[in-house]
Amino acid sequence: MKTFDITPLTPAEALEALDTAVGLVRQNLSLFTDRCQNHSSVNDIYPPCDNVQWTCGFWPGEIWLAYERTGDGAFKDAALKLVDSFLYRIQNKIEVDHHDMGFLYSLSCVSAYKLTGSEKARKAALLAADQLCTRFQEKGGFIQAWGPLGAADNYRYIIDCLLNVPLLYWASDESGDGRYADLAHRHVATCLANSIRPDGSTYHTFFMDPVTGAPVRGVTCQGYKDDSCWARGQAWGVYGTAISYTYTRRPEYLDAFRRVLTYYLDQLPANLIPYWDMTFTTGDDEPWDSSSASIVACGLLEAAKFVSAEEADTFRTLAGQMLSSVASLCAVKEGPAGIGLVRHGTYSKKSPYNTCTQEGVDECVSWGDYFYMEALTRYTRDWKPYW
Repeated sequence: MKTFDITPLTPAEALEALDTAVGLVRQNLSLFTDRCQNHSSVNDIYPPCDNVQWTCGFWPGEIWLAYERTGDGAFKDAALKLVDSFLYRIQNKIEVDHHDMGFLYSLSCVSAYKLTGSEKARKAALLAADQLCTRFQEKGGFIQAWGPLGAADNYRYIIDCLLNVPLLYWASDESGDGRYADLAHRHVATCLANSIRPDGSTYHTFFMDPVTGAPVRGVTCQGYKDDSCWARGQAWGVYGTAISYTYTRRPEYLDAFRRVLTYYLDQLPANLIPYWDMTFTTGDDEPWDSSSASIVACGLLEAAKFVSAEEADTFRTLAGQMLSSVASLCAVKEGPAGIGLVRHGTYSKKSPYNTCTQEGVDECVSWGDYFYMEALTRYTRDWKPYW
């Protein structure tokens, strides 16, 4: 496995970085309690938005992490107020016809239920799990990402959904209904069978045949091109396979984790911050995606629970090195209200070969902020995940 010449963050340094992040979250509470935080910043400042985006769950996740770090009731009160908003959203089916129920409800409501016992949060999260199940396609065995259900031009899933299916695992454990976990297992199996290339790289999105359910082709939406490797998609693969192993202990999930991790590490520049697509290497004039580094650090720390002591040490060292780079090269130390926590993220960069809309390039991104705080929390104590 590739090694790097970077000194890992010490636990004391990690706590200092976490406390800096918590201070910025505290500063932003007045802006983002009655409103949500936009998916990405504009010149490092997040505009407020209504609770309609797929990314709106990351900010409440940050608030809950800040509450866990401090015990300050101001964080708890703000996060519970957001639970009301998320319950209203799912009850009224506001912008929920997509697969991102896990990103929305694991961090806003499963977290709230685990930490406070809120019945509103439990209700909202179970309703969100039910909504996610409606996206499951029997022909092909997958959760359809976007678009009208069954439409041929959108009969596909994306690798990001590996972070949405933990909501289904949780719902099975919480409700006693094995249907949720069964759909999660089937989706993950389809994803691992088709989305990971022989070299360990991943497709962003994969089309299935709506008539036969057979795999058709892998393409990209937000990566550079169809045969390149979108950095954040690879990071979802790393963390998502680790979480799936946590819930199932299926050895093929841990094998997949090692494969996608190895490819990710092999493509990294020396500073461990990937470019937005892993086709780019040192010297390319392309933006980074700092969020991928924090996502992978979380995956490494999750997987370290289940492997040999020697491999676990390797994983924790890599996570500490990644956090050291993010903390020193990307983390915000101070700024005005609305500022993000981690610079140099990339939401969606247009290329001649992809289909995305360009936005949030070389900015703070809400998931990058959240996963940075989660990784720091994981690195400094035995943390019980919201996933």
